[in-house]
Amino acid sequence: MRFYCGKDYDEMSRKAANLISAQVLTKPDSVLGLATGSSPIGTYKELIRRYEMGDLDFSSIRTVNLDEYKGLSGDHEQSYRYFMDTHFFDHVNIDKANTNVPNGLAEDTDGECARYDDLIASMGGIDLQLLGIGHNGHIGFNEPEDIFRKETHCVALAESTINANSRLFEKKEDVPRYAFTMGIKNIMMARKIVMVISGEDKADIVAKAFFGPVTPQVPASILQLHPDVSIVGDAAAFSKISL
Repeated sequence: MRFYCGKDYDEMSRKAANLISAQVLTKPDSVLGLATGSSPIGTYKELIRRYEMGDLDFSSIRTVNLDEYKGLSGDHEQSYRYFMDTHFFDHVNIDKANTNVPNGLAEDTDGECARYDDLIASMGGIDLQLLGIGHNGHIGFNEPEDIFRKETHCVALAESTINANSRLFEKKEDVPRYAFTMGIKNIMMARKIVMVISGEDKADIVAKAFFGPVTPQVPASILQLHPDVSIVGDAAAFSKISL
């Protein structure tokens, strides 16, 4: 596990973009696992800037997103498909047919989970997985539990996650209560993992997840067992650990 510290959010984003850029340049047909939320937005902006400068080519890249709210269509402003289009896909030369997000409107929940697992396998697995981390240690929507869920599944969101995401909706009652998410096995099978973390409010979970015991009560702690993980954070997020 490697730690890269930037003095602020912008420097953190550039460092994370460096790692993803290296993956794209060395393997132009990479499969990228992508994340949503406020933490990776700066990284996507930097990747877009490098594309516009002519330094990156996404034409052969394929992507699979970590998760999607159950019950939201891809054109809903708070869906993760809409997020990815708005913050990344619409601004680079990626083929939208090569971008994948769970279908939030799937009526057959188990069938959609199996389909997504089969899709990842058919692509040969994920070369680089981008992650964020929740205040309770969730990755994707893998919430604290008694076990590590292995494959893609539909999860009931923790109250803390609903509260954190309610700022994005008109009212808390509008926040979906369920979501599709890759499982811990899906994430851990990625060849490389890059996690971005920003802000003093994440300092406690950084210390707990990466310097405490490996436990499903802190889902991100499992990353301690992965052979190629880069944790990219700003000084505030790393303020309670000694690097």
